[in-house]
Amino acid sequence: ASELAFALDPLPLSELPPPPALTEEDARDLDAYTLAKSYFDLKEYDRAAYFLRGCKSQKAYFLYMYSRYLSGEKKKDDETVDSLGPLEKGQVKNEALRELRVELSKKHKARELDGFGLYLYGVVLRKLDLVKEAIDVFVEAAHVLPLHWGAWLELCNLITDKEMLKFLSLPDTWMKEFFLAHIYTELQLIEEALQKYQSLIDAGFSKSTYIISQIAVAYHNIRDIDKALSIFNELRKQDPYRIENMDTFSNLLYVRSMKPELSYLAHNLCEIDKYRVETCCVIGNYYSLRSQHEKAALYFQRALKLNPRYLGAWTLMGHEYMEMKNTSAAIQAYRHAIEVNKRDYRAWYGLGQTYEILKMPFYCLYYYRRAHQLRPNDSRMLVALGECYEKLNQLVEAKKCYWRAYAVGDVEKMALVKLAKLHEQLNESEQAAQCYIKYVQDIYSCGEIVEHLEVSTAFRYLAQYYFKCKLWDEASACAQKCCAFNDTREEGKALLRQILQLRNQGETSSTDIAAPFFLPASLSANNTPTRRVSPLNLSSVTP
Repeated sequence: ASELAFALDPLPLSELPPPPALTEEDARDLDAYTLAKSYFDLKEYDRAAYFLRGCKSQKAYFLYMYSRYLSGEKKKDDETVDSLGPLEKGQVKNEALRELRVELSKKHKARELDGFGLYLYGVVLRKLDLVKEAIDVFVEAAHVLPLHWGAWLELCNLITDKEMLKFLSLPDTWMKEFFLAHIYTELQLIEEALQKYQSLIDAGFSKSTYIISQIAVAYHNIRDIDKALSIFNELRKQDPYRIENMDTFSNLLYVRSMKPELSYLAHNLCEIDKYRVETCCVIGNYYSLRSQHEKAALYFQRALKLNPRYLGAWTLMGHEYMEMKNTSAAIQAYRHAIEVNKRDYRAWYGLGQTYEILKMPFYCLYYYRRAHQLRPNDSRMLVALGECYEKLNQLVEAKKCYWRAYAVGDVEKMALVKLAKLHEQLNESEQAAQCYIKYVQDIYSCGEIVEHLEVSTAFRYLAQYYFKCKLWDEASACAQKCCAFNDTREEGKALLRQILQLRNQGETSSTDIAAPFFLPASLSANNTPTRRVSPLNLSSVTP
């Protein structure tokens, strides 16, 4: 709230709202409240609760209950820290939760809870896994006290899809806009989220560092890495001592392999605050980029000692264990990540990868499917699903997956090759040839020669295909291309010799075979074109 207030223009004295009036109860509890608040700030929760017994005012009652709740959480965390890993979460419980629930539900029925009391009741219900009741209470809390962001955030963590969002009756206030933008980002509805943030910027929050960071996170979620990096750099100029979201920034630097920048960020955050979860994650990423995976895992563990509910660290730790070939530890870490947040597609995808290593394709399929549901337009999930179906010999499903991966924009440019190879297996030579042509066009139209092993495979197949169709010119163009690659050089030369022999024997190029496609002219020459080749009609390939 203070960050947002700072982003707005200051109000003149005459327009400042007056402080809320004290009631008789507030005045009576004031000394006890002030004393308890100082104990609370020192994290002496039991002591704070002791001095608030019997206080009647809303404020003191909330602090009394909240102190008891936090005291239970602290004891639970102290027990958990000693046993991070083998002890499953079910064995360590916050002992205070049941009592708190009984007392708060009585007050709730009597309609005696204010916004903060309702928020705490919601948290207690969530901790007891009573999700449906918790959602209702948080919605009520948002109605009673719309400016309390905590209640909105808790609500965010409980909503799993857009359908649930439609059925909530939320208060009509400007905080709702922030909530919707946040939940859209979480649900991977990035376009809608960016529109919301843009409208909030237009409404006057243009200087808000919170909004800038959220926009950067949104671009990170749709893998628009350059855009996200530039926004994070801008954010660091405006707020150089900020630690929040810097772990996301380090993920981007890691993906781009920007070692010096990541090293600078890690040292910088270490100077600001060594014992923050985000700092530990940034340092973990730094060691991971240097392939020091044991050290990286150590820092992610340190992050989880500081906050066991920190999602990013569980997922990243899973990745590190994968690198160290410790699959059982990786599975445990990913499962923890899913316990914290069921919407984390990276954890579902990671579980799919671990079971793939363990050669358990049915498990694999389940986890990749979950990842795909969360990221329907991410080609990596689709390619992984296709590979799974292929292993299970469900080739029709596999074809659909590869085709869809190509249609949504293939990041790794592998879907078409895999699709072509499937067609080859099924002896559908015409479709295979079409896929290879499209693949070659895609690779060359990037304007950069990508180090792709499969380009030679494509040219080899096309050369043989055209040779079978007796299209000598196209076959020799492809065969010449084969000669440029080490692994297909000999085959290319052999094919060229065969074509030359057949031409000398007077066999003309066949015209009676329908060949609906040719290699683009520019590819048959030796230069690499940078222009976009017009896409071929691939409707015949859709399975």
